Amino acid sequence: MTIQEMKARKKELGYTNQQIAKLSGIPLSTVQKVFTGETKSPRYDTLQALYRVLSEESGDNVQKVAEILAAYGSGTGKHPGSYTLDDYYAIPDEYRVELIDGVIYDMAAPTLWHQRLIGELHYQIQSFIRSQRESCKVYFSPIDVQLDQDNKTMVQPDLVILCNPELNHGRCIFGAPEFVLEVVSPGSGKRDYIIKTHKYMEAGTREYWIVDPYKKLVLVYYFEDENAPMIYPMNQRIPVRMYDGKLEIDFTDMEEFLPA
Repeated sequence: MTIQEMKARKKELGYTNQQIAKLSGIPLSTVQKVFTGETKSPRYDTLQALYRVLSEESGDNVQKVAEILAAYGSGTGKHPGSYTLDDYYAIPDEYRVELIDGVIYDMAAPTLWHQRLIGELHYQIQSFIRSQRESCKVYFSPIDVQLDQDNKTMVQPDLVILCNPELNHGRCIFGAPEFVLEVVSPGSGKRDYIIKTHKYMEAGTREYWIVDPYKKLVLVYYFEDENAPMIYPMNQRIPVRMYDGKLEIDFTDMEEFLPA
């Protein structure tokens, strides 16, 4: 979302600078400088905080999360950006959420085709790892990943490959897995494409795949390669770069696993 798009969205929602500052946790003076153009290159965390308030799904998400937390006696007086793991764990398992940089995102329950697709991808990777007598482990959702090893972020990737056993803390993966794969669902696209790409890269994940069944595309970010991402049509065999292409995920016969 560009600054111009944020300005348009701000006007559409009728938000004042004061309201945006309160919802985002960004100082009012900073918000004013961004929207007047005085700040030419805002910091990444500032842009992300503004995006969280102004993105299309943010309004409903903020309201729903606040209602859930209030029902279970947590999050009182907090705004997006200030939530912690205490708030995350206060939410019952019946609600599927992620905590990213202090913001709790409500996640829709996965569809049957989504689960079948993840199951097929897990099977292919697991079969390779076993055949190679690899020490790495592959896990699929729901699994908690305390990505930044702090109390402000806990993500639930669709599928991960973990090679460092010291990061397996039983309750969660404590740090960045070597490989992460997300399947885009309705409402998760911007989070998968924008926020999580940056988060996984900064945390030290080697390879990040975005499987978009709606666009029939797979984006492969191999963060050691400055030419990333590679974009593949979802109808071929795609190499896993961290295995030097020895592992290829076969998407040639995936139609039955995709949304109608």
